[in-house]
Amino acid sequence: MAADLKDVEIEKAQFVFSVYDFEGKNSIDAFEIGNALRALNLNPTLDLIGKMGGTKKRGEKQIKFEEFLPIYAQVKKEKEQGCYEDFLECLKLYDKNEDGTMLLAELNHSLLALGEKLTEDELDAVFKDCMDPEDDDGNIPYAPFLKKMMDNMVVINLK
Repeated sequence: MAADLKDVEIEKAQFVFSVYDFEGKNSIDAFEIGNALRALNLNPTLDLIGKMGGTKKRGEKQIKFEEFLPIYAQVKKEKEQGCYEDFLECLKLYDKNEDGTMLLAELNHSLLALGEKLTEDELDAVFKDCMDPEDDDGNIPYAPFLKKMMDNMVVINLK
């Protein structure tokens, strides 16, 4: 499966893996699999991360690069990863005025209550790093928010 990867992709995976190898033991905590994959510009769901061996808590399991590479190759093939355009189309559903804005309260509710829910702390971090101020009607421009969020995904996950 790792044979499906180009040399440059393997090099990138090695670099990202080394970033998450916090102790320099040539292994990463399985808790970091999702973050490492996101650093490689993939958007795996939490369910997929779990299926690929990711854990919900730190310290449960370590994986070597040789184990990570086939995970990367497999997730790279997955079709159920959202991209900017997919997420933008979803946010357009909340654009009642069709002017590129949505209610901040609706975005807040959606991120806390739907799908792969964020915690209050995660939401605070995302809003702090990515959110433009809301207007007098409580609306925010959602395209710049989404762009900043996707560009900063790795930074947010490292905090």
